Amino acid sequence: MDLKTASALRRLRLVSAPEAISFLLLLVCSVLKRTTEFNAVPVMGAIHGVLFILYVLFWLDAWNRTKWDVKRAALYFVLSVLPTGGFFAEKMLKREAEAAVIASRARREGVVEA
Repeated sequence: MDLKTASALRRLRLVSAPEAISFLLLLVCSVLKRTTEFNAVPVMGAIHGVLFILYVLFWLDAWNRTKWDVKRAALYFVLSVLPTGGFFAEKMLKREAEAAVIASRARREGVVEA
């Protein structure tokens, strides 16, 4: 894996958890808006909107660089629209990046997989 691909995966991974947290907070704010006088929906909506746009941009960049198949790319996109999906995306991306590092080291050292 080259440096740009690793950076694209890292950016996507780093924005996925905050995007998931902002989504959950937006849901809480929506409930509070309807049940109390507290209305933080405009602020949380803007924060979540920015994080979601960043997620989509980083997702497109990662898809382009990693050459994921459509199924894997769709999975990461669907995870972005589920309330806790960003946490699962972060975990999967971390595992994928670690596997890529191990494979890269093995290739460099001349170890052949059996």
